[in-house]
Amino acid sequence: MCGILGCVGQLDFDLERFSQANNLMSHRGPDGSGVWKNENNEVILGHRRLSILELSSKGSQPMQSRSNRFVISYNGEIYNHLEIREKLEKEFSFLANSWKGNSDTETILACLDSYGIKKTLNLLTGMFSFAVWDKFDNKLYLARDRIGEKPLYLSFLKGRLYFSSELKAIKFLSKEKLKISADSLGLFFKYNYIPFPYSIYENTFKLEPGTFLEITPQQIKNLSFPIKFNDLKEKEIIKNYWKLEDVLTTSSQKLFKTKEEAIYEIEKGLTKAVKSQLISDVPLGAFLSGGIDSSVIVALMQKQSNRKVKTFTIGFNEINYNEAEYAKKVALHLGTDHTELYITPEQAMDVIS
Repeated sequence: MCGILGCVGQLDFDLERFSQANNLMSHRGPDGSGVWKNENNEVILGHRRLSILELSSKGSQPMQSRSNRFVISYNGEIYNHLEIREKLEKEFSFLANSWKGNSDTETILACLDSYGIKKTLNLLTGMFSFAVWDKFDNKLYLARDRIGEKPLYLSFLKGRLYFSSELKAIKFLSKEKLKISADSLGLFFKYNYIPFPYSIYENTFKLEPGTFLEITPQQIKNLSFPIKFNDLKEKEIIKNYWKLEDVLTTSSQKLFKTKEEAIYEIEKGLTKAVKSQLISDVPLGAFLSGGIDSSVIVALMQKQSNRKVKTFTIGFNEINYNEAEYAKKVALHLGTDHTELYITPEQAMDVIS
């Protein structure tokens, strides 16, 4: 994973403070950090990098597009980015020899240059959240993947919009004390978690899965407080580019005729999904619990690998909580390179501040 951070509006902090906030997410991206700020001190983007694709500085962020129009800070992985590159090269032949590196970040930027935000989002298959500043239109885009695998928080405070992978970076950067939302507190006690789009703080939200935000600095200044999430959707500041309901409606028209057909199609789909996620410039492994989901994924990984897949399991000495024995049986059956780590209650308590 990586960490993204930024602010749009007249900035009231210096680069040192922003870097400190950015570094609060160093655990998300231990391999590097970067900051980009525009000339009129109105936009700043930060990034903490975990290198998966393109390990060199050619994958560093924030990254600017070939046209110099877009700047991106991005967290995630685009599994079909090589297919997208092929599509771009067919449609825009000059791109074939113009790539600076092999990162999926550069692929996203080339898509934005070529197609714009909506078509780009519809082309991407993967897990992601990103912030993009459009220099030409003086506009910010924030986007989140279809299912919401990667987090993205946004907070409106005094004519500014802060956004980040983690709330603590916003809290540190804003200087203004974020106030606990009584409504969110009620949701927490009701559900044992806070459902999106809400967060624990007032005027602060989680961007919903399958949506993107499009906003200018002037629109941010004109917003009235307290911010209501539904108002952002009604004003089309936040828009859907994908809905699960639409997929279900389409899928219901393609029912399987037999059990064998269903098994074949599901295995084909899962195999394709797993294969697309095996593209990496660093070693890959998998958490294995011994349950159905992780066992199927590891089985399909091993089926497509010419070496033993590395699998990892956390075990507990308390029988009622321990799945390690099931995982060991699966690992032995599949022939993986398996590692177990048994954790004691004392070790668990030591990492809780």
